[in-house]
Amino acid sequence: MTETRDPLVIFTPSGKRGRVAPGTPVLTAARQLGVDLDSVCGGRGICSKCQITPGYGEFSKHGVTVAPDALSAWNSVEERYNRIRGLTEGRRLGCQAQILKDVVIDVPPESQVHKQVVRKAATVRAITMDPATRTYYVEVAEPDMHEPSGDFERLAAALKEQWNISDLQPGLQVLSKLQPVLRKGEWKVTVAIHQGNHDARPKLLDLWPGFDEGGLYGLAIDLGSTTIAAHLCDLATGDVLASAGIMNPQIRFGEDLMSRVSYAMMNPGGDREMTSAVRDSINTLAQSIADEGKIDPTRIVEVTFVCNPVMHHLLLGIDPVELGQAPFALASSSALGLDARELGLGAINANARVYVLPLIAGHVGADCAAVALSEEPNKAKDMVLIVDVGTNAELLCGNADRVLACSSPTGPAFEGAQISSGQRAAPGAIERIEIEPATKEPRFKVIGCDLWSTDPGFAEATAQTGITGICGSGIIEAVAEMRLAGIIDPSGLIGSPEQVGSPRLIADGRTWSYVIHDGSAEGGPLISVIQTDIRAIQLAKSALYAGARLLMDELGIEKVDRVVLAGAFGAHISPRHAMVLGMIPDVPLDKVISAGNAAGTGARIALCSVAARNEIERVVREIHKVETAIEPRFQEHFVAANAIPHATAPFPELHKIVTLPEVSFNTSGSGEGGRRRRRG
Repeated sequence: MTETRDPLVIFTPSGKRGRVAPGTPVLTAARQLGVDLDSVCGGRGICSKCQITPGYGEFSKHGVTVAPDALSAWNSVEERYNRIRGLTEGRRLGCQAQILKDVVIDVPPESQVHKQVVRKAATVRAITMDPATRTYYVEVAEPDMHEPSGDFERLAAALKEQWNISDLQPGLQVLSKLQPVLRKGEWKVTVAIHQGNHDARPKLLDLWPGFDEGGLYGLAIDLGSTTIAAHLCDLATGDVLASAGIMNPQIRFGEDLMSRVSYAMMNPGGDREMTSAVRDSINTLAQSIADEGKIDPTRIVEVTFVCNPVMHHLLLGIDPVELGQAPFALASSSALGLDARELGLGAINANARVYVLPLIAGHVGADCAAVALSEEPNKAKDMVLIVDVGTNAELLCGNADRVLACSSPTGPAFEGAQISSGQRAAPGAIERIEIEPATKEPRFKVIGCDLWSTDPGFAEATAQTGITGICGSGIIEAVAEMRLAGIIDPSGLIGSPEQVGSPRLIADGRTWSYVIHDGSAEGGPLISVIQTDIRAIQLAKSALYAGARLLMDELGIEKVDRVVLAGAFGAHISPRHAMVLGMIPDVPLDKVISAGNAAGTGARIALCSVAARNEIERVVREIHKVETAIEPRFQEHFVAANAIPHATAPFPELHKIVTLPEVSFNTSGSGEGGRRRRRG
């Protein structure tokens, strides 16, 4: 007789999963699995804080196919709530919807108690202003019955005479408001004109009566696979008025890029579904950042986008299926100049212009081009390696003589996903950790609190958020600290309590786990690092290191002079711990620097400068792409990099600053630990 298994529920973006009894409400399942889902009404369907979005179709990444009847049908409580207050299309109330079959559930940011921290600060940067859109004050001749002409033609003539701007192209929307604005301003107007490098003619974007000092603004958007970060910039000064970020809602279709490509392949219309989701989020982000910057969103007349190739295609409404198979052909790699309305961006000026930076190759996107624009490796005198750390890492290596690029499929482990106690960065998440080598006792810091866990007042300071899990920077430090303390050996194997000499090692099936924090007595989580967590980090860091070594091989070099960690996540990685793990090639620690969100900085530079756009379009043609997917040496480097820090590379600079214990746990030990020899 076939055994019937309970339904599997997978929550995104946390990645937490488990089996629950059929008929379990989504809210109950979330609480059982430690998922951050809000509710203040006791599950009566009143507060609406537990709204969730179920995903349907085939999710190859998760190994499930979600049927249309995976959740119970709408009940009277949901019907009433929707009738009175309205539910966003596709949403359900987590307290009412019951799990009947395998399902993937997305918990949107507004339904999370502990709001996710999207690292979004803008890096201070001097930019030579050369914006594509500027304002011009114009005095227009009044209409004359004896010399009949249209109002637009007289405006164009005035621009030609007063500003030497000719061949002006009007949009229908601007023409519809032209006459009342001219008359209100008594034939004196301020016009916004776009003269981009992808436009044959200047475009009239908007106009205001009289001499207008309202200003023009632009958005520089870094559209990542996990997060969307935006900077609101003054197009006259380049100043950043506000920065904001949100999680990319496409996470519910798959955490990594290939999962999303697979979703589009397996589910007809899946690409359109993902396009709609991300455009809706960009509109939401644009509105919120305008509110934060205290400006009228119709004053946003320019947008630049940087994104990886899959995000690029989904933003533009192009099916990314060709990026999922060799030869990884792009629909277009060129820079694009578009109208915002073509992308459904209705939250900003109706005539705003969009510039999408060029892509380098099939898996090296406009975000990497933006990093090249920001960090300028093509002008470096020393040999520099730039690593944009993310779900899909992109690397640049070279100097003024030659620059190479590649992408490396690191996966989401660096961001806390696929980690047993992992979570996105949010208040309460462990982000820093130290382990005393002698006692094996940990101390840690959580997001939202400046105190260490061993400091007086820590419990009181974290009472509001609790200690909820461990984020990406925290898991990197945890694994590195475990290696430094002799809790794991070079192969990544966790030792037994007898081998390590600490009761913090507890049995986990046929392997061991290291307990960082046990809050179970107070109803909180047990936060530990288990063997599969170590393996996930090893796979991610090996892919990153292998990509770097492949570029170095192509350049014929054995070492680099400098390593730049880019990306919002890269800015929060400890260089020392990254080196202990072997994430990056061995260099002096003071030569490992953070560039912050370099892709976002590149997007800002392109937003503010037509000359910079021309420059990056030239530079990307000179960057040579190395394809990791078909290069056999990538696999060789990957295998050697599985060891911590590395199986063969000596890492002399690292050994100047740390002493790595010589331990090996892949042998029989005393007691129960001796039977747990398996690597896991």
